[in-house]
This record gives sequence, C-alpha cells and structure tokens, in this order.
Amino acid sequence: MNNEPQHWIYICSDSVGETTEAVAKATIKQFNTNQVKLKRYSHLQDEDEIRNVVSEAAASNALIMYTLVQPELREMMRQETALHNIATVDIMGPAMQGFIDAFHGSPSRLPGLLHTIDDDYYRRIDAIEYTVRNDDGKNLNELLQADIVLIGVSRTSKTPLSIYLAHKGFKTANVPIVPEVLPPDLLSQIVPKRVFGLTMHPEQLIHIREARLQSLGLLSGALYTQRSRVELELNYAKKFMDQVGCPIIDVTNRAIEETAGIILESMQ
Repeated sequence: MNNEPQHWIYICSDSVGETTEAVAKATIKQFNTNQVKLKRYSHLQDEDEIRNVVSEAAASNALIMYTLVQPELREMMRQETALHNIATVDIMGPAMQGFIDAFHGSPSRLPGLLHTIDDDYYRRIDAIEYTVRNDDGKNLNELLQADIVLIGVSRTSKTPLSIYLAHKGFKTANVPIVPEVLPPDLLSQIVPKRVFGLTMHPEQLIHIREARLQSLGLLSGALYTQRSRVELELNYAKKFMDQVGCPIIDVTNRAIEETAGIILESMQ
C-alpha cells in the first residue's frame, strides 16, 4: 500500500498554460512519485482570479507554477502567495528579465504569443504535409521541393527524423536505399549539403529489424534480418552516399533530437 501523501501543482497562466504544464511534467519525471496531480488555471485576467486561485492552493498546500506576462498579475501572484506562505515557481518572469538585462529589449506583455498563428505556423504546417506525402520515397516528382532529403537503408530512423524536422519547419523527404532498386535520378540534382545519409552499426540494425518483425507477428530469421544481407545493404548505401557527396551520420544509439541538431547545424 502506498502511504505517500497526495501533492498538487497548480498551473496558472494568462494564456493557455501549456508551457508551464510541460515544465511541471518534466519536473515530476525526475522524482520517483505517482502522487502528484496537476490542476490548470488558464486565461487568468484580473487580480480577483489570482486571489481565488491562491486561496484554493493554500487549502491544498499546493505548489504554484505560473507564466504571467502582465507585470501587475505577476506582482499580485507574488504578494498573495507570500501572504499564504505558498511555494511558487515563476516560469516566464526570470527569462524575460534576463532578456531585458542582456539585450535591453522591451517585452510586448501580450499573453499567448507562443500560440499566435503567423507565417511561421503556416510554414510548419506546409512542411509537415509535404513530409507526410514524401515519406519512404513517395511522390518523387516533389523531391526537388525538399529542404532536406534523408537517404538510408530500412529502419535507420528516416521517418521519425523527417517528422521531427518537419515540425521545425523544414520540408523533409526520405528515400530508402535498396541494392535491387536504382536511386532516383533527381537526387543528383539536389545540392549535396541538403542530402544526409543515415547509417547504423549492423548489430543494432539487426536488433531493430528483428523487433519490427516481432511487432508484425512475423517469424525471425528472414533475409531482412540476416547479417550478410544487412551488411550488403549498408555497404551499398555507403557507396551511393559517397557518390552523392552528402554528409553521412551514424545514428547508432543516437536520439532523434541529436541527429536533427547535427543536420540543422550543418545547414547554417
């Protein structure tokens, strides 16, 4: 029986509150506990709402984490939580003050700017739609429209990496390299620095392919997972990547975010 007491974190924001909730969830993961619950208060607009939330949090002995861009609301939150002796974490305030101190800027004080629909938003949507259409060598007639092209053998993380890059606003196509199929001629028309070859150690690739077969309910031992076949594919792909002259990234034991960082840095 778990005798650990129940804890509450109140998420307070003059916008949606997603940023604060994401920080709270990331924090909770660092502690071995299942006894923390979140309660979100979004679109706080006046001082009375702050008082009511703080009074409720005091009754629950809660921690308050907040993003309030309006200085009067932040000040009210500080005063009320000090009055009730409640622990708080100001997510946005120190970051904005640091920006002011470093760059002498002046914040707009408008809640919800992170979620404003702007040109960057539409660019990301276009990138995601393009990337989904051009997954795994589909729609090769659109290949020249790609910001980034990923090439590699099967199960080298081409698709998840493509989707991640698309969410960053980059139209990303990925093309499988298979010894029995000639790569598309259009690849030769793309600037090599926009093409990235993905490779992996044979042992890990075999393990990933075997897990894939098991998830599909298929028997292991297929040619797809045999070491001789895997090495043949990797060597063939390596020769083609060298011919293209593109950067080659070893994704063995590498997180998607790390690989994406390498790609984006090399494109600057």
